[in-house]
This record gives sequence, structure tokens and C-alpha cells, in this order.
Amino acid sequence: MKSEILSALLAAMLLLGASSTVDAQQRPERFQRREQQTEAEMAVFHSPQAANLPTAETLKKGEWLFEISHRFFPPVSDGADALWGFDGPVTNRLGLAYAASDRVMLGVLRSNRSDNVELNVRARLFEGGSEAVPVMIGLMGGLAWNTQAPTGAGADENESQQYAQLMFNALLGDRLALGLVPSLLRNPTIVDASSETVFALGMHAQLYVSEMVSFLSEWIISEDRGTDQRHDSGSFGIEFETGGHFFKVMLTNQQLMNPTQFLGGTDAEFTPDEWRIGFNITRLLAF
Repeated sequence: MKSEILSALLAAMLLLGASSTVDAQQRPERFQRREQQTEAEMAVFHSPQAANLPTAETLKKGEWLFEISHRFFPPVSDGADALWGFDGPVTNRLGLAYAASDRVMLGVLRSNRSDNVELNVRARLFEGGSEAVPVMIGLMGGLAWNTQAPTGAGADENESQQYAQLMFNALLGDRLALGLVPSLLRNPTIVDASSETVFALGMHAQLYVSEMVSFLSEWIISEDRGTDQRHDSGSFGIEFETGGHFFKVMLTNQQLMNPTQFLGGTDAEFTPDEWRIGFNITRLLAF
């Protein structure tokens, strides 16, 4: 009896082993067919934004992107009395974007500085280049209202602003992403009764050292327009990418985050005494 049971168990084990061997031999073929049917999507930057500037990257149709970002007022140089800048207060920004297609995103931003509320649209126009140097081009534009602007005399009807940007992105050696963002800004100084259109040139780079970690830098050249907008904006920091999140921590001389505000310049020089801590957190939502 025992020998019959052992024989039956041995036969069952042999059958299971044979079945597993067949599955193991067939599974790579199925995986290989799936991989052949799916083309890898080109990407230059991993995220739709640098520190402040946009990239040409877009989401997949139907996806959402939620953002919360802070820039702390006290500089790091204030030391322990201001907890090296973390005591605040802060400029806060909330954002939500929706991918209407694989190439077009619609967004809304709100900053507590002047209660700046913005509606924007972003489009990925082109991707190509060579295998060694992939290239991507995008276009972004927006309209903003400063609903609690500190306007001066005669500027009560001058609280709206507009901007347009072209994003040129290129990837070098699979690790170094470069971006150039020429921008036009209408009405950079809302406290003035008159409006003008000005040009700003943004440049940024990101070095990807692993799948999760990269280092970023950004510089925005703008015209000197007096006390509050006499310096260019600069930022540098580190980005962590994990599970649909992008978490950027940086040092910057720019306290403003909405495009119609930071494209105009900043009142602080880009020196260690004026560096502030900032962070951006974005979360990809796919329903």
C-alpha cells in the first residue's frame, strides 16, 4: 500500500515538474511577443517641470498631476534663529493638471503671493533627433489674475498677466538632460498702470545619477526692472523620483513660483546670503 502511495506521489511530482518546465519554456515567448508590440516612449526629462521652468514632457491621456510647492522667506544664512530658513513664512503653490491627450495638458495654478491664479495649456509639438541625442519641443501658455494684488494708484485694472514659452529639450548620453525656454511675458509689473511685453530666457539641466536620484539646476535671464525685479533667478538642488512622485529640494534666490511672477525676475541676488530653501512635490494620478 505504501509503495503504491509513494508511486502515485512520485508520478504527480513528475507531472507537475514537467508542466512547470513547459510553462517556463513558453513564458519568455509570450513576454517577447508583448515587448515587440509595445514601442518604448521617448523621454528627455522625467518630470514635466524643472525647479520652476516647464519641460516638454506630457502625461498620458486621462492622467492627472497634483502639485504642492513651497519657497521659504527667511534665507538659510539667518541660521538657527530662523531654523536655517524653515521657520517660514512661505510662498505656497497648489497645482492640478489634466492630460486631455498624450500631447496636450490643461492646468490650473494658485499661489498665495498676490493670490495669483493661473489657467494654462501645454502641448508637446515634436520629438525626434538622433538615437544618441533625442530632442523634444513643446509650447506652453497661460493667463493669470492677481486677485489680491498690491496695486498702486491707477493700476486697479492692471492685475491680469499672460505668458508664452517654447521648450527645447535634449538628452546627452542617457544621463544629462538640457533645456532652453525662451519666454514672453505680458505685464511683468502689475503695480504700474501701463503694461509691456518683455522677454526672458530660461536654461536648465538635470543629471540623472540613478533611476531615483538626479541633480538639477536652473537659471532665468530677465531684464532689470527696478527694486523687486532687478536680478536673475537661479536654483539648484536634487530630485527624488519614486512610485509616481517627484520630490525636488532646492536652494534658490526666487521666492515666487507661478510663471507670470518668476519670469519677471527677483529682488534677491544669487549669493549664499540670499539662498532660500524650496521644495516641489508632484503626484501622478491615474484613474
